Amino acid sequence: MKSMLLGIHTAWKQFEQLVLGRLAPVVDLAARLYLAKVFFWSGLNKIQDWDSTLYLFREEYHVPLLSPDVAAVMGTGGELGFSVLLAIGLWTRFSACGLLVLNLVAVYSYYDSLKDSPAALQDHLEWGILLSLLIVSKVRQLTVDHLLIHHFLPSPAKT
Repeated sequence: MKSMLLGIHTAWKQFEQLVLGRLAPVVDLAARLYLAKVFFWSGLNKIQDWDSTLYLFREEYHVPLLSPDVAAVMGTGGELGFSVLLAIGLWTRFSACGLLVLNLVAVYSYYDSLKDSPAALQDHLEWGILLSLLIVSKVRQLTVDHLLIHHFLPSPAKT
């Protein structure tokens, strides 16, 4: 029994190294691109009809601690800026944190509307989970962060 468990464990470790280890950067990239698309399009929609955006922030979205106009500018800028950084993997964790805060503020600010739309609330929950995973995950290979870390910071083996 012990040798069988050891064999399963060894086989799983090899599978992790050969398959899952190579898929992790691709899955990380897919998650970043998906989230970036969601938030970037949201920011673009706000810019395309700025008068409606200002109206919504003044009348519907009740962002705490900020005036509606400041909240509209910060929210739109955050969606556009953080999503681009997230897509290319530059300051990935910082960008994911920024988008997570925007997501949480959005849910809090217009929860009255979201509570009547379970699918929309579910979207925000799933985006929050994906962003949280990006925040706690290590820097993957398919990011600008990875290139910067490995080209400009000395590795322990080189020193």
